[in-house]
Amino acid sequence: MKARRETRPVLVGDVAVGGGAPISVQSMTTTNTGDPAETLAQIARLHHAGCEIVRVAIPRADVLAGFETICQESPIPVIADIHFDHRLAIEAAKRGAAKLRINPGNIGSSERVDAVIEAAGEAGIPIRIGVNAGSMADEYRDMDWPLAEKLTASAVAFCEHFESRGFSDIVVSAKASSVNATIDAYRALADQVPYPLHIGVTEAGTALSGTVKSAVGLGTLLVGGIGDTLRVSLTADPVEEVRVGWEILGSLDIRRRSPELVSCPTCGRCEVDLIGIAKEVEERLRERRTPIKVAVMGCIVNGPGEAREADIGIAGGKGIGLLFAKGQPLRKVPESEIVEALMSEIDRLESAAD
Repeated sequence: MKARRETRPVLVGDVAVGGGAPISVQSMTTTNTGDPAETLAQIARLHHAGCEIVRVAIPRADVLAGFETICQESPIPVIADIHFDHRLAIEAAKRGAAKLRINPGNIGSSERVDAVIEAAGEAGIPIRIGVNAGSMADEYRDMDWPLAEKLTASAVAFCEHFESRGFSDIVVSAKASSVNATIDAYRALADQVPYPLHIGVTEAGTALSGTVKSAVGLGTLLVGGIGDTLRVSLTADPVEEVRVGWEILGSLDIRRRSPELVSCPTCGRCEVDLIGIAKEVEERLRERRTPIKVAVMGCIVNGPGEAREADIGIAGGKGIGLLFAKGQPLRKVPESEIVEALMSEIDRLESAAD
């Protein structure tokens, strides 16, 4: 894995982004921002799942009162997501936003963009310059260039304008629904700007297709040392975005928030309900916070041997399970007791770690 790209640090509330800070996981609410109780309830669920920064849409002026309450009561920093109307961004900055997310390409004239920059400067908050395929700088939108080049050129031009106004508290994103275009744009940006990069594949799709596209795109960038904060965009419960984000970070051993589950593909040798056991263990591990490796294996072939690095694991037999730790057998238990026996051993490991 390539060394992490060095960037300027930016503070989003109390969460550092870039400058060597841990890569943070974001999501976005799907509720009515004008209903702070509903939105805060969703933020609480996101926070519990591991969301560290949350973005909230401000589509109209009549939700600003709710947004202010959300900022005051949220357990994590709140980003105001603004399109088209620069006045909403200015007001959000006054009402407690920890950061503004705008696409200068759809905010309008440079005077309007400058008014947003001034409001963020007065509030002491950063701005994410978010560029996507639908909103680029006018001078690049209709050019016969590859999409990644247009995204990069637009983002760089906007950054240069912000700097010309004396504002450098910037995070940048350049997203597309194309995985390849997204990767190419971020690689180019990483070479051209010093700012933290918010990475993601936009409009990635539903839970399955969106997870695959996001894992490929974000994983490729992260392996290349690119990315300071991320969002997995799914047409699904946003809690799933957070879970997938952590899985991507954990799979690369960048950050791990919960135990790692290792399970083998089932085959004709398996004589226990491996799929059911693995699903139950996975669900119960979601509430655990000790970063241990847990193996659920179907037979002795894929048991203590291949999973010898697991802290604790189970290998199936004919209606039984063999518990093992670091490749060494512990004891056999009936199939009906496999999950409880495994969780008891995990309890023991967690107690020893405290």
